[in-house]
Amino acid sequence: MKEKKDRSGGAKRAENKVAEPVIHENGTMLIGERRQHELSIIQRDGRVLVSELSESLGISSITIRKDLDYLNSKGLVTRTHGGALALQSTSMLDPSLKEKEQHQFKEKQLIAAAAIKLVKEGQCVLLDSGTTTTTIARALRKFSHLTIVTNGLNIAAELSDTDFDIILIGGALRRNSFSLVGPLAEDVLREVHADILFLGVDGFDIQIGLTTPNILEARANRAMVKASKRVVAVCDSTKFHRRSLALIVPPTAIHTVITDSQISDSDAEALKNIGIEVILV
Repeated sequence: MKEKKDRSGGAKRAENKVAEPVIHENGTMLIGERRQHELSIIQRDGRVLVSELSESLGISSITIRKDLDYLNSKGLVTRTHGGALALQSTSMLDPSLKEKEQHQFKEKQLIAAAAIKLVKEGQCVLLDSGTTTTTIARALRKFSHLTIVTNGLNIAAELSDTDFDIILIGGALRRNSFSLVGPLAEDVLREVHADILFLGVDGFDIQIGLTTPNILEARANRAMVKASKRVVAVCDSTKFHRRSLALIVPPTAIHTVITDSQISDSDAEALKNIGIEVILV
């Protein structure tokens, strides 16, 4: 990665950028350089589409598919229909709410639009903390009468100027996510009977289940699942094949998944095979 000199003579290192591909005098990249560049993009964005790489690099889709197959054979990426995903091992990373806000922003908007179609006037809606559920909270403003139960301080604040009945459960504050967790939160949730839960997750492994980096958050989320008549997991397709530290519930504990259309056909089919409704946006 190149460094730029500032006027004081110091060096400024580019942030959050992947190195530009090396273009030689004959206008091409070496195969190894091209594959390394493709791998860098996948590691940066979490996924890539064949069509996107083909267009950005000016290379045929056939060549891109061969490159992705090669990277998959070396255990560097997970090959999917139409593209590839970054490898995700068990993660203990717990990014802040602010850091997650702009990630997959368009997909979150589409997921929220689909989510509110499942809600009816007068229902009790349970929302866990998170950026996708915050987007859903904003979309719920179209309703007049709802009861909102949440452990997200930001969600309660977001809807504080509505006529909704808002129940903010108690508990210990996780400043990183503006969420309330712990025994008090779990006790309150045992007294709740919600019509529908919208549950955001950090990882969704179809074999293992829904996961999050924090154990106390996982316990609160699990209590939410038990308190709800219908459980809807809301997550963009980059969350699949990822595992975080703490298990919330197995896949069979949820009824519906709302995700974007970039989920692989095999993953969507696997969800349907275990009785989960899949809504693609």
